Amino acid sequence: MSVFDAVLLFLAGFTSGAVNAVAGGGTFITFGAMTLVGLPPIVANATSSVTQFPGYITSTLAYWADIKHFWRGALLLSVISAFGALAGALILLALDNPSFRALVPWLLLAATALFGAGPWLKPAPKPGHEASVGSLVGSLAQFATAVYGGFFGAGMGVMMLATLGLTQPGDYHRLNALKNMLAVVIAAIAILVFVSGGVVAWPQAIVMIPGGALGGYAGVWIAKRVPQIAVRGFVVGVGLFLAFYYFTKG
Repeated sequence: MSVFDAVLLFLAGFTSGAVNAVAGGGTFITFGAMTLVGLPPIVANATSSVTQFPGYITSTLAYWADIKHFWRGALLLSVISAFGALAGALILLALDNPSFRALVPWLLLAATALFGAGPWLKPAPKPGHEASVGSLVGSLAQFATAVYGGFFGAGMGVMMLATLGLTQPGDYHRLNALKNMLAVVIAAIAILVFVSGGVVAWPQAIVMIPGGALGGYAGVWIAKRVPQIAVRGFVVGVGLFLAFYYFTKG
């Protein structure tokens, strides 16, 4: 890894952390940066999961006041998420890089569309309800989301918030807290699979993680000064550029 690559990855980690703090979608940036420095797409995807994990934890801790009221009821969804993430991560490892590369532009397009539609997918507030496990339909929807998250993390948060809003009671902040809690489970299982499969590029991850931590802190400052629509537009642009890049590169 050259000095230029290290600087690029650190800046990508910083930008990813800031974007996640403001609007979400930082996975597009970390995944793109790692592919640009030459990592195979499966390794870039797996390593990106590692670099995003600290942010999932801090986001969950920030919502701890809400989570402590319903975490027992969310255990079933956590177990379902663990099995879904395990399935998704194992599917990823079963593919070779050429096969996954062929899927990447389509996955990026789908995730970019999900992210761009995020403001319209946010659940309407339902004050006065506790977030709970919900129906069989909700459990199946969470399993499908966890499979996607274990396989390819970009857009997972938006997808999960949308499905939880359709299938679980509770206001927006409780649903977002539940989403963050389940994201930790999904990412942790996926990372265990990726580490055991030897597809994590640790030097690149170590460079990006502190950048992401600093970017997450700076994102609070950015959130107060930059309109979220501008950040969202930037992330959508990155997603479309990466999809075009993979479509043309083949």
